[in-house]
Amino acid sequence: MTPDLAEVAGSPVLVWRFSPPLLAISSGPLGGGLGPRHWVVNATVPAGYARLDPDVHLTEIATALGLDGPGTGFLTAVDVREVVHRAEGGVRASVTTGVGHPTWAAAAPQAVAVEAPGTINVVCFSPVRLAPAALVNAVATVAEAKAQALDESGVPGTGTGTDATAVLCPADGAEEPFGGPRSPIGAALARVVHSAVCAALRG
Repeated sequence: MTPDLAEVAGSPVLVWRFSPPLLAISSGPLGGGLGPRHWVVNATVPAGYARLDPDVHLTEIATALGLDGPGTGFLTAVDVREVVHRAEGGVRASVTTGVGHPTWAAAAPQAVAVEAPGTINVVCFSPVRLAPAALVNAVATVAEAKAQALDESGVPGTGTGTDATAVLCPADGAEEPFGGPRSPIGAALARVVHSAVCAALRG
């Protein structure tokens, strides 16, 4: 699924609209969790962004775009027009990659940078319904593939402090029980995410 490109308050926004809604698992500051989602937005914000209410801000963006029903949203200092799309076997990923401030997941407290981190936002689609456990596993698969891409690209970290992921699938149909990297859907998911992050890091 390719998003539309919109603009709100002079900033670019990627917009996905779904009819009927898709089942989603998301770590986005708006619409995070598990449930049906009618839309996804990934919006650029200025460097040095200091708002502490990203859910409210994303609601304002959704309202400006005329989006109805529950959705999920992400923010990033990356220009979302630099999104990288990848697809394999019906599995799709759209990734915006910012690694200005990478971090190790298990860094010691005193080693964690205090400046605002970059953000890697990943929006993925499965062509078949995933069971709830498979959706959770798919998020872990995205994280593993992203960390592999960062390692292979020489980035000193497993991600950034504000990375966010959404995995969406049809709300109906037989459930695929697995989303790990050796399952049919998870394997394709890992490859498309890995490819997209590597491509973005190469510029």
